[in-house]
Amino acid sequence: MKKTLVSALTTALVVGAASTTFAAANPFSDVPADHWAYDAVAQLAQDGVINGYGDGTFRGQQEITRYEMAQMVAKAMAKTDVSAADKAMIDKLAAEFSDELNNLGVRVSNLEKKTDNVKWTGEVRYRYAKDSLKNQDGDHDSRTNQVMFRVEPSAQVNENWTAKARIDYLTNADNDSEVNTGIAGTKTSNQGNIEVDRIYAEGVYGKTTIDLGRLPYFTQSSHGMVYDARLTGAGVTFGKDVKTTLVYGRSSSSNAATAQTPSGSMYGIDINYDNGKKFTAGVGYNALSLDAKSAVAYDGVNTKGVDSMKIWNVGIGYKFLPTFNMTADYSKNTNNGTNYNSSAARGFNIQANYKGAVAANKGSFGIYAAYRNLGYLAGIASTYDGLNEGYKGWELGTQYTFTKNIMGTLKYFQGSKMAVYQDTADQDYSKIFGQVEFFF
Repeated sequence: MKKTLVSALTTALVVGAASTTFAAANPFSDVPADHWAYDAVAQLAQDGVINGYGDGTFRGQQEITRYEMAQMVAKAMAKTDVSAADKAMIDKLAAEFSDELNNLGVRVSNLEKKTDNVKWTGEVRYRYAKDSLKNQDGDHDSRTNQVMFRVEPSAQVNENWTAKARIDYLTNADNDSEVNTGIAGTKTSNQGNIEVDRIYAEGVYGKTTIDLGRLPYFTQSSHGMVYDARLTGAGVTFGKDVKTTLVYGRSSSSNAATAQTPSGSMYGIDINYDNGKKFTAGVGYNALSLDAKSAVAYDGVNTKGVDSMKIWNVGIGYKFLPTFNMTADYSKNTNNGTNYNSSAARGFNIQANYKGAVAANKGSFGIYAAYRNLGYLAGIASTYDGLNEGYKGWELGTQYTFTKNIMGTLKYFQGSKMAVYQDTADQDYSKIFGQVEFFF
């Protein structure tokens, strides 16, 4: 619905203003005009879960406060006859505005008890990628052509704790062979194509979140350039405008011999500043002691000294317009072995983003341009859909929501596979990547 609700939601207040308790959360902090909550509430209004001025529209251009947004969420939470998709959206909004809801006297956990204890979300995804590498031996092409079915159950244990999991099934669309879910496109003969990728318990106590088990870890301070994978162990996140995440456990790999998502014991700290306005910044440190197989993959034939990775990183972001922002990230490994090029221990990424596709918003889209220089030792498990450490070049990409919960992605990378050792040369490399996702 194109009739803007950006603060026109203000007049659709549904919980009396009498409850104006001033608690830890600032009730007068504006919700930025491009915050995902606006699209979520717009979708709920379109589905008839909440109303605006009585005629179903919203008016006005100014931003609304988090306190006013919470009042809208409270009304949606009171509804019982909503679809599973709308319920999932309401739960996400309730988590985002939990402090403000508590200020209003709305107990999120109590309302959740009125719904099913176990919730299921997931997706069906088709992915195609073609990698082209050119070296002194000629052209070498490889292809990924795969279908994935993913389910993500979550079960409420009590008012503080939730049990969560992610289960993936992948198959090679060329020949129906099994695919190792850890490394996209890698065939296996001795492993199943069903994998419990994550299974963990999450506890929320105010502004502190505790995760225990096989959990996701995303280095927000580098926008995922250093690490976006699973970690078996524990993590804790605390803070509001300045959030700190501490993790300790094991980085697990399905194919350590290729040095993709290397395995070993790991600990990390990730600190991020984001007050919901224009500027964001972060700093992180992640240390990984490699298992023997991963260490061999990094050492190569004539190289010694890479038995661990100690990576510092910084990242910033700035929102120039509600529809346009840029991010920049840098990382450095202080342990780069004895025979690697010095550039192998450094990485950086600069990316410009225009708008963004939202699965619930038909017709929404986003485009981006990026220059990536991913030093072989400067990251552990980067977030760029199969573009691993050791590559540099330009990437252009776009996403589009064809209809509600059906989204397409297309991107192209042109650059080189960087020389790893001091006596080797860069090799030309390009990648075409496309996928379609069906969310539920």
